[in-house]
Amino acid sequence: METAEYLQILDREGRALAAAAEAAGPDAEVPTCPGWRVRDLLRHTGTIHRWAAGVVADAHPGPRPIPDPPGLDGTGLTAWFRAGHRMLVDTLAGAPRQVTCWTFHPAPVPSPLTFWTRRQAHETTVHRYDAEAARGGPLSPVATDFAVDGIDELLRGFHARSRSRVRSEYPRVLQVRTADRDAAWTVRLSTEPPVTELGVLPGATAELSGPADELYLALWNRLPVPKVIGDAELADLWRTRSGI
Repeated sequence: METAEYLQILDREGRALAAAAEAAGPDAEVPTCPGWRVRDLLRHTGTIHRWAAGVVADAHPGPRPIPDPPGLDGTGLTAWFRAGHRMLVDTLAGAPRQVTCWTFHPAPVPSPLTFWTRRQAHETTVHRYDAEAARGGPLSPVATDFAVDGIDELLRGFHARSRSRVRSEYPRVLQVRTADRDAAWTVRLSTEPPVTELGVLPGATAELSGPADELYLALWNRLPVPKVIGDAELADLWRTRSGI
């Protein structure tokens, strides 16, 4: 996917998140994030938006601490979220294509600008789903190609980092496959961080599969895995240890 596509998705999903949060109200429980209410969701996502915008705007060369969320609530909190989302979209849209700045996982992308636009598009999409789950009613769809891209970012980005807790005391191989696109990943588990390769490779003892949009949300622990074949313990391992 292109950076401009990620930017369009980020713009749309942030506006949808704010609308769903406003309709739900700040006290509404977020069923997909146990212990959170909508105010927590807005504070978290709005803080991440400002943090990411700052890294790009300042061409920051190294890690930057995520600031504490504000104590705002009610309509003031929703307005603060909308302003931060707008600032993020505008910052990414106006940044030089070859801006150099820190990034934090190794998923293959052509530039730091693409990294941040992609990352925030997925961050915002998952939390838009959370806000709509809190509101109740119809849930906005996740486009198939974007869902495939998000699975790839999660497996070859987040879970390639040393902090991934998806580990196994002995070598095991997990296969992830979308049912509606020709996309598959082979995840090799050990006592070290997972190693993910594209495609179906030999040795898998379990497969997680389903439509790309459902599998995307399942791997982010928002839905049950649509289909598990083989060693169900590997699906439980993912569910209990893959939280970011």
